[in-house]
Amino acid sequence: MRVPIALLWLLAAPAALAQAPPAPVEPSLAACLPGLIARATEQAVTPALAEAQLSGLTADPGVAAATGRQAEFEKPIWAYLDAAVSEEAVTDGRAKLASEASLPAIEAAYGVDRHVLVAIWGIESGYGRVLDDPRKVRPVLRSLATLACAGDKRVATWTEELVAALRILDLGRTTPERLTGSWAGAMGHTQFMPTTYLRHALDFDGDGRADIWTSVPDALASTAQYLRTLGWRPGEGWGGEAVLPAGFDYRLADETTMRTLREWRALGVVPAGRAIGTDTDMARLVLPAGARGPAFLLRPNFGALLGYNAAFSYALAVAHLSDRLRGEPGFAQAWPRGDRLLGSDERREIQASLEAKGHPVGGVDGRIGPRTRAAIRAWQASAGLVPDGYADAGLLDRLRAGP
Repeated sequence: MRVPIALLWLLAAPAALAQAPPAPVEPSLAACLPGLIARATEQAVTPALAEAQLSGLTADPGVAAATGRQAEFEKPIWAYLDAAVSEEAVTDGRAKLASEASLPAIEAAYGVDRHVLVAIWGIESGYGRVLDDPRKVRPVLRSLATLACAGDKRVATWTEELVAALRILDLGRTTPERLTGSWAGAMGHTQFMPTTYLRHALDFDGDGRADIWTSVPDALASTAQYLRTLGWRPGEGWGGEAVLPAGFDYRLADETTMRTLREWRALGVVPAGRAIGTDTDMARLVLPAGARGPAFLLRPNFGALLGYNAAFSYALAVAHLSDRLRGEPGFAQAWPRGDRLLGSDERREIQASLEAKGHPVGGVDGRIGPRTRAAIRAWQASAGLVPDGYADAGLLDRLRAGP
């Protein structure tokens, strides 16, 4: 999972994100680098380039620290949204909409709403502001080598990304000095991973090179083209906030069941503001903060945003910022801001307790995903509680107290 570099800077501890001084060569990295060089040359990277770029690299301790501190998963959704959809982000984004001359042509070519593209740009890199700040970006090769040699379960992914980054250099698409990005190796204005760059980066400005680092037209067009491959439907929105009726059966908000908007309306579920489609259009209902927070009817384009970054908080931030950029208001329903954020150990305790009670969660990993929320809903229904699937301190207390 890559982390938007602008949000990482806003939500994590600044001292941990500053460029760390070179560390002594760790035995694990020193032993690992020859294998990475060999792997790169097997994948048609010029041997001299692989040797020159990887030999002598030192591990980046800040990268290892960042792997356990992903804002999309570790912050309450309202805190993430506050940072991503600030008034400054809205104001700056509207200015970019007015000044970036390539946006109409990109929208016409790829069918992706320009407001969505600018929202991604803002969330990923602060509209490009962070890309030249050495406190906020890292050398991609050093980051990926650190991750590839860390020995975690994603070593194959990090190795693939490292080889892709070397191929980018080998193809002459950028320079080693410009090849910077987030701790996870995401690069440029809209934070493409190296493999994504190789598959989807475009030369939209016609200068002969797909340059997502310094060319805004290239970066935004590449993002639009990528979203189309992820299933973005031209002319459709992402969905919107919904109002639920009194006495609503929260088991219907199971995150997966698609119903037509006519069927949702028959159940009393209606958009909170603007229309989000026609009667026959499909949507699913999601309550990310349970019965006391906003509800959302999500159209298929929301799935394309999740394809760009699998965190629900991220996709909702892009969707909401795009709405704000076009002049729409904030959410109608308040978030339950007084709720205490559960720690990872507490989330694992919830999952383990549900498993013990016969409600499988798909693995005790401390991340509350769709399977865990389905298990919560099942247990809540069996206990006579509102089955909204929301994991909070009250749920943990109930699980601890109950049979």
